[in-house]
Amino acid sequence: MAPPAKSSLPASPAAAPSPSLISAASPSSAAQLIQSIPPGKHRRGWDAGIPPILRPLVRAYLLGYASTVAPRLASLLIQHLTRLFKKHYDTPKQEASSTSTKQQSTDTFLASLIRTLKGGFDWHRFPTFCALLAGGSTLLEVCNIYATCTHLELLARFIASFTSAYLSLAILQSKPTSSFTTTTTNLDGTTTQTPLAGRTLDLTLFALTRAIDVVIGTAWNLHRQRRQASNKWTRLESLISNVTDPAIFALSSGMVMWSWFYYPSSLPRAYNKWIDSAAAVDSRLIQALKRCHDGTLRYGEETGQAELLGSMCKDYSLPEVWGDPARSIPFPCEIVHMGCGPSCEYHALSRFVRSFKWAMTTYLPLSLLLALRNPSKKAFRRAVLSAARTSTFLGTFITLFYYGVCLARTRIGPHIIGKGIKERNMIDGGVCVGTGCVLCGWSILIEKVGRRKDGGLFVAPRAMATLLPRKYEKTKEWMERVVFAGSTGVVFTCVLEDRGRVRGVLGGLLAGVLNH
Repeated sequence: MAPPAKSSLPASPAAAPSPSLISAASPSSAAQLIQSIPPGKHRRGWDAGIPPILRPLVRAYLLGYASTVAPRLASLLIQHLTRLFKKHYDTPKQEASSTSTKQQSTDTFLASLIRTLKGGFDWHRFPTFCALLAGGSTLLEVCNIYATCTHLELLARFIASFTSAYLSLAILQSKPTSSFTTTTTNLDGTTTQTPLAGRTLDLTLFALTRAIDVVIGTAWNLHRQRRQASNKWTRLESLISNVTDPAIFALSSGMVMWSWFYYPSSLPRAYNKWIDSAAAVDSRLIQALKRCHDGTLRYGEETGQAELLGSMCKDYSLPEVWGDPARSIPFPCEIVHMGCGPSCEYHALSRFVRSFKWAMTTYLPLSLLLALRNPSKKAFRRAVLSAARTSTFLGTFITLFYYGVCLARTRIGPHIIGKGIKERNMIDGGVCVGTGCVLCGWSILIEKVGRRKDGGLFVAPRAMATLLPRKYEKTKEWMERVVFAGSTGVVFTCVLEDRGRVRGVLGGLLAGVLNH
């Protein structure tokens, strides 16, 4: 894995006290230690009036509350404004009949608003989890009173972070969820609801991925320093450093796309929905390739599958016989193009244009909103270029996936694997989709180096999740807590020692939250 890079985010205005000063402090009482932490000479932050020992906890709680409530408030507000906009253009007759409806809509909006704001204060929700998790960084200050050497300081930090992480995840997991229950029917006809675990799996895998990145990245960085000091650093080692992050993203995104195509239940529902929207593919085509994969649809045999692609051909003004696997071996790539003509290259180009436009409608408004924090011509120009670059990356991602399918089915695959019925079944049974999965992730090379590492570390946990069951027995939940706590202990210990060891945006975010 590539060596850790310094985060571009600014550090917190008030730096944490030096570990050496903490270990040298008199261990008479925790109160003396808390009082000895200086508030900072030129602190002008909003939390200047909060005792330094409590700042990480407060920051984390507010950050968790904002990340939980803000998206729901935005969605609620958009829905309410949309309803008001539609009712504003009602005809007089409609308006007279909908007066009570308007009042009811306003009352419903206010009730939903209050419920959303209050819901963020629930003790087993994400804000409490964040506060308790960050609270371990304050607990470690007390633990460090008794630390007499650097190794004991690190151990104290790890233990404090491990403990707070274990307890915070336990609180988050304690919230009952109807979607994570299983119903069993007893012999007497009654039913029993049994809770299942796995709701926090993505969070645990995110922490595990970050811990692995910190450990391997630190080891690689030490290796590089030794090799460079002895003038033995080779071009191969430099290439490994540069290509590791794109390779992680390509491998991870390929696993995610494979799962989305063949095993969508292994991905979160929201993630599936987002990929569906981005891919914009006819579900009948996906279903046909799935049936090729499981052997239900086979070329040269009458298996009753002609209707599936036959109806698709009819809708796209193509000969229906093309969709009959018994007579059309294989079905033409023009069906995959979904009305874009016979050229695979033209289809790829049209996919890029459509995907670019779709991505710009999402990323450009977000980039412009961020630019409003410090508005200027340069800021807005940078926002537009950033949105265009990200949209180009996403457009290329989708284009490479589809063109990879065409390469395997038409352009290259038959010339390497073969053109017989057995080979055609093999190509459409997984080779074509696999080729698209292998190619699409390398579009990350379009992004800047900083975004490449963040992209890889963002997708990797989701790829790991596809290898694990989304739900498991509640009795095994303690194992997930241990993994999460151990991973968090590693990450927090490293970010407090040197935030540069935790790469990307997360390193700067954690440093800003945990520093006093």
